[in-house]
Amino acid sequence: MKRSLFITGLGGFVGQHIQSRLMLDDSAWELLPAASPYDLTKPQSLVDLWPQLPDAVIHLAGQTFVPEAFRDPARTFEINLLGTLNLLQALKARGFNGPFLYVSSGDVYGQVDEAALPITEQQPPCPRNPYAVSKLSAEHLCLQWGLSEDWPVLVARPFNHIGTGQKDSFVIASAARQISRIRQGLQGPQLEVGDIDVTRDFLDVDDVISAYFALLEKGLPGQVYNICSGHEQSIRSLIEQLADLAGIELQLVQDPARMRRADQRRVRGSHQRLARTTGWTPQISTQQSLRAILSDWEQRVKQE
Repeated sequence: MKRSLFITGLGGFVGQHIQSRLMLDDSAWELLPAASPYDLTKPQSLVDLWPQLPDAVIHLAGQTFVPEAFRDPARTFEINLLGTLNLLQALKARGFNGPFLYVSSGDVYGQVDEAALPITEQQPPCPRNPYAVSKLSAEHLCLQWGLSEDWPVLVARPFNHIGTGQKDSFVIASAARQISRIRQGLQGPQLEVGDIDVTRDFLDVDDVISAYFALLEKGLPGQVYNICSGHEQSIRSLIEQLADLAGIELQLVQDPARMRRADQRRVRGSHQRLARTTGWTPQISTQQSLRAILSDWEQRVKQE
């Protein structure tokens, strides 16, 4: 018999992929829909949210865009920290005490010395933007809640993820959109980019989701888990691979508006704890991801 799963943030990039996954007959979980629209920053909207108690919860919802967090840190904290508190209190009032997976971010580690790569969960977090501070604060809240309320709480720290359906405010989605526009003759062969000579640990969104489900099944309560590929790739190399897949020549033009503050030059995580505990390993290659992203943007650009 399938177990019921409540997920916040279903309208987002990852949430939509999870919905597609749960539609498959072989999933061990079924989605428990909210009884009514809700806003995590409005506690009253959460009171009658669950027609029945879910067996588990994945808390995905949040303000995830770093430039927006710099622009309005108070709102970012209201959503990411106080919204999480409101959700925990509403679940407690309803009598929930099942597995609760809080989706944080690898961004909480902040600046990590290159000698300390790959980044393990033992690396002391040192967040360098309001978004990362809000996520780390919510991590502590959830772990404290697990101890105080005797809930099996787990924290996931996913690193950069890519995949179909992502907003073009994210770097690989932005590049794929522009390359699709160039290929379709809608813009010249100049690609506007930020700082692309940094490396990041990219993972396909479907591998990220597989990790979430592996943690619900086998994760140890009270633990924090990195979700990452274990490899670093430069943004430049991924853009060049996209251009090769599209069969186009392009010129990269640096756009000052796309430059981010507090950027780290290299990022590479370790997923050894996750692999040891659950047996999870990445299954989707970068080339597979990029092909799917490019194909997705080809269709989206046609509809713009």
